[in-house]
Amino acid sequence: MYEDIKKNKMKTGIIVFTFLLMITLILYYICYLFDISSYAAITIALAFSIISTIATYYNCDKIVLASVHAREATREEDLQLTNILDALMVASGLEHKPRLYVMESNQPNAFATGRNPEHAVICVTTGLLRKLDYYELEGVVAHELSHIKNYDILLSAVISVMVGFVVMLSDIFTRSLFRPSRRDNDDNDNKGNTILMLIGLIFLILSPIISNLIQLAVSRRREFLADATAIQFTRNPEGLISALKKISGDDSKLDVASNSNAYMYISNPFPKKRAKQASNLFSTHPSIEERVEALENLK
Repeated sequence: MYEDIKKNKMKTGIIVFTFLLMITLILYYICYLFDISSYAAITIALAFSIISTIATYYNCDKIVLASVHAREATREEDLQLTNILDALMVASGLEHKPRLYVMESNQPNAFATGRNPEHAVICVTTGLLRKLDYYELEGVVAHELSHIKNYDILLSAVISVMVGFVVMLSDIFTRSLFRPSRRDNDDNDNKGNTILMLIGLIFLILSPIISNLIQLAVSRRREFLADATAIQFTRNPEGLISALKKISGDDSKLDVASNSNAYMYISNPFPKKRAKQASNLFSTHPSIEERVEALENLK
């Protein structure tokens, strides 16, 4: 487990640097298309990418929670949920209790986010609270607590926000293609600018593919690890197994889910895609059948 935590921290650093470079080059290319001088373009690109990366790191949990319109859980409204978390804190060995949030949706689902265990959040749907019994809900909360302990949350939160940012830049680029450039031939002959421009263009074209590949790289294996760690917390594999089966069998929609954050949830939030997971190499989640089989082997 400690080796996985170390790898997650290293992956986060590499991915943050990759996105920083990608955003810088994309913005430089967009500035170039809008006839901004080379020095001004690179300055704007570097400043904006560094500021956005720092802001993402420190506010990733707030951004994600705002995107799903979640409210903070209270003992008065969500007593069972808060009691389950209190009990699991002892077994998890975590020093800082994550904040609990609830989002309105009939689909039973959940995710964890935050930059580290000291600033972590677990968010569940109202459908999860209604449709699962005590031990099933305990299994789901333990699974999300495992993501926090294993440092999956930083990786997933940063990627979710940054992927959305790259998509926005891609949209700006698409619009900017229709703006004619007024640069003269001397500017276009500048090899350094041309190289940077081409690299930015390549990153811009490939950014959706790169974003998807990064999501896939951190999603599938971490679900198996979180399931196994959750069983260490609860000592009750049946609770999580039953919860996964209920969640996968529910065809309710989760309106706030998107392609950029789907991998954060305990189960794919798009019911139509769940049936294809077993045979789809590019799925963000392993199939429920695979996860249940792995849990059965832990008994």
